[in-house]
Amino acid sequence: MSLFHLLLINFFPALVIVAGLKDVTSFTIPNWISGVLVLVFFVVAPTVGLPIQATGMHATVGAVALLAGMAMFAAGWIGGGDAKLFAAAGLWLGPEAFAPFVLITALAGGLLALSLLQLRADWARGFLPVGPGWIERLREPKGDAPYGVAIAVGALAAFPSGALVALVLG
Repeated sequence: MSLFHLLLINFFPALVIVAGLKDVTSFTIPNWISGVLVLVFFVVAPTVGLPIQATGMHATVGAVALLAGMAMFAAGWIGGGDAKLFAAAGLWLGPEAFAPFVLITALAGGLLALSLLQLRADWARGFLPVGPGWIERLREPKGDAPYGVAIAVGALAAFPSGALVALVLG
């Protein structure tokens, strides 16, 4: 495939990185990120030659991921932006890469939680200098966790095993 196709599929990792950075610094993932990911997928898929049936399977995975994200949001485990990013990632990754995505996201989420527990521990607060506002917000005891970071790690790790990358790098 061409450099053009390579650039097209790189929208996904680029926006996933932006989402993770935005979440860690503001505890929000703007809706436009997930929206652009969904729209661009439906441009990229036919452009790189993903068959219509496979595109439908990707859409099904995205819908299942959205339902799972909504359930996790309702349970209070993740935020709304996290749920939407999870669904958009599921759409891009499709059935080939979804299981590794979920596994790596869960592992990254566990590591994130352990890291935040250490960062927020009383003993650590005395050793670490005061930083920018977003770091201080990460250090708040009983604060939220920017789970978009874990989703980004899982998505970036699983992306190379997806059908879109296989088509472009073939």
